Amino acid sequence: MNQTAYLYGQILGTHSFWLKDGFLKPDEYSEISEKYFLPGGETGTAATVLASLEVQVKMDGTHIGTEVAGMLKQFYADKTVDLSSLTYVTDYEGLMDYVVVADMVRSPMGFFQQLYASGTKRWNEPREEDISACTVAAIDPFFQEETQKVAELCVKYGKPYVTIDCKHDTYLHRHATINVVSKECTGTAYAGMDKEEIYALLTENTEGLVIITSGENDMIWGRKGQSAHHTKPFQSEVRSTLGAGDTYKAGCVYGLLHHMKDEEMVRFASACSAVAISRFPLPLNPPRLDEVNQLLKQEKDN
Repeated sequence: MNQTAYLYGQILGTHSFWLKDGFLKPDEYSEISEKYFLPGGETGTAATVLASLEVQVKMDGTHIGTEVAGMLKQFYADKTVDLSSLTYVTDYEGLMDYVVVADMVRSPMGFFQQLYASGTKRWNEPREEDISACTVAAIDPFFQEETQKVAELCVKYGKPYVTIDCKHDTYLHRHATINVVSKECTGTAYAGMDKEEIYALLTENTEGLVIITSGENDMIWGRKGQSAHHTKPFQSEVRSTLGAGDTYKAGCVYGLLHHMKDEEMVRFASACSAVAISRFPLPLNPPRLDEVNQLLKQEKDN
């Protein structure tokens, strides 16, 4: 049976703009040197990266509207990403965001608050058959009871899953094989606590692996009953950090598929992110397996 990663969460169209002469300044004109309309969102980006790593992917989540549908189908037409579970709707343009990038700074804009405030669920009920057929899953924690249902089905069928930014007292965290927690999450959900305290709280409430990332600073990771391990991220010439976290998640999915041990997985995912931040736009230049392995080899040789 082919190994398949099932991804559930945010799939959208991202309009990205690379500015020529530095980041936006109030009341000043900015020249756009590059612009793109490409798949985005945590699930969309992770699917693109996993396809580049030669993984079969099925993704589900956000409803796909009229403005996004054509782009999405065309982009994935020659990739190992199955779109058959997505719902295409004609009364909605689709979820999109707009990201301005320059000088290693990015500013995203969108309509995410409207997505939840409208009262209309613009995302799918997960299909049990998709989850029972997969090897590994990844779940974005954004879609309320539907998100938890994916996790419950993973537990039912014994499917390991990766999630992101889940708090210690959630079902997703308790049952996750890996929870990758970003500095954005720790800075808001656990404001005032240091990373060691957050690590202790998270690991106490799951049997899974907890990874706390901090951008260019050390990652800390481990499991219940273990002291926190500290690992430096790979050094890379940064062009854009857009999609770095989603790429890290994809690296963890790949690691689960290939039965990596914890430290190997942490390093592999970090190497994926290091390659990702060295180029723009990420969907057109996702990390390849040979690039990631070369970076890992260089570190080992040094």
